[in-house]
Amino acid sequence: MKAVFLPGNRQVEIREVDVPSVGVGEVLIEVKASCICRSDLSLYYGNAVVGGGKAGGNITGHEPAGRIVRTGEGVRQFTIGDRVAVYLAVGCGVCGYCRMGNFHLCRDWSCLGFTADGGNAEYLVVPERNCLAIPDSMSYVAAAISTDAFGTLFSACRKLGVSGASTIGIWGLGPMGSSGVLAAKALGGRVVALDPIAERRAFVEDLGADLTIDPTAAAARERLDAFTGGVGLSAAIDCSGNGAAQNMALDAVKPLGRVAFVGEAAETTIRPSDQLIRKQVSLIGSWYFGIHEYADIVDTIVSRDIDLERLATHTFRLDEAETAFRLFDQRKTEKAVFVMG
Repeated sequence: MKAVFLPGNRQVEIREVDVPSVGVGEVLIEVKASCICRSDLSLYYGNAVVGGGKAGGNITGHEPAGRIVRTGEGVRQFTIGDRVAVYLAVGCGVCGYCRMGNFHLCRDWSCLGFTADGGNAEYLVVPERNCLAIPDSMSYVAAAISTDAFGTLFSACRKLGVSGASTIGIWGLGPMGSSGVLAAKALGGRVVALDPIAERRAFVEDLGADLTIDPTAAAARERLDAFTGGVGLSAAIDCSGNGAAQNMALDAVKPLGRVAFVGEAAETTIRPSDQLIRKQVSLIGSWYFGIHEYADIVDTIVSRDIDLERLATHTFRLDEAETAFRLFDQRKTEKAVFVMG
């Protein structure tokens, strides 16, 4: 089968490898769609940031979806022909975090595409417990986007308590931030979306953002204050990992508000006394989602008729992987998706 590897130094290799065998409790998935994510670029460059992954060591791709074509001994909940998305974290299955459904917090976890073979291939083997059932009405492309992109931001919005009473700001309008706009609107929030790139702001306006702002503009804070009536945001999410955006989010949220950092950053500087302590603001890190949340994620997508395929700005075949990663690295695409079959 064809599979995509990233050995580093902006190199892409499409290799012919054996179709993986199925072990006890595992399923073989014929991959139909698999997304590229910004975290994949750490492998592309050769400085992996997730789980100690080594460039070139595994088949890439941590956001796949497809159809089960073979089941191993002991598989009981899924059968051949079932349509599934895939949870990216493979945990030990028995620790406290795994028993809560937070496989990504397991001390002994492995990550598809980084420390375990991922979905940028024609076939993928995963434990049955990592399969996420998808409805017949959901396309494979939408299913792939429903996990790391939409699912992560849906979980962040729920941690922040987003509801019809919320006014939420979202900084950074790449695929994650755009997903956040969709998630926050689905939960009833009023959304102000901030990004210096005009095309991204226009895109999320079409997705339903109530207001878009260039955060680098001189009047950005005044427009934000006017949007909230001078009260401040009830919640904020930073998807950029940019220090200026993180501080702007903390400054803009009102007393007793909540802020989530989703965008990766090696370090940042904030002002705890002014931004957290005296306002009694809650600041959390939010990464991915608990597997138990996926039923609510899918229910929200279906019941709110959310068109996740709108986020897929570009699609590619597996044999176009070099082009796909080069254009993604150059920010000439937003959410790029490999489509197979």
